[in-house]
Amino acid sequence: MTDPVSSIRNLGPAFEESCARAGIHSAQELRDLGADAAYERLLQNGQRPHFIGYYVLVMGLQGRPWNDCKAEEKKALRVKFDAIKARAHDTGRSEFERMMNLIGVREA
Repeated sequence: MTDPVSSIRNLGPAFEESCARAGIHSAQELRDLGADAAYERLLQNGQRPHFIGYYVLVMGLQGRPWNDCKAEEKKALRVKFDAIKARAHDTGRSEFERMMNLIGVREA
C-alpha cells in the first residue's frame, strides 16, 4: 500500500483531492515529481494559483512546518511561483469553471 498525499506534513485532504484530480495519487508520486512540477500539474488541471499553497507544498516536501518559510527564501519561492503560474495557469479555464460553479455545474 502507498502512503496518501495527506501523509506529507502540511498537506491535508483538500490538497490530496486536488492532487488526485491532477493524477497524483500517492505521497511518493508527489515526492518524485517535486514541488515545482507537481504544482504546475495542479494548475494545468484547474487548481487556482495561490502562493501560500505553493510554499506550503515546498515546506511539506522538505519536512518543515509551513510557516518556516521566511525572508529571502520566501522571495526566491515567489519568483519560482510566478514563473510556474505564468507557464501553467489558464485564466480562461479558471473563469469558465468559476461560472460553471456559480450555476451549479460540476465536473463528473
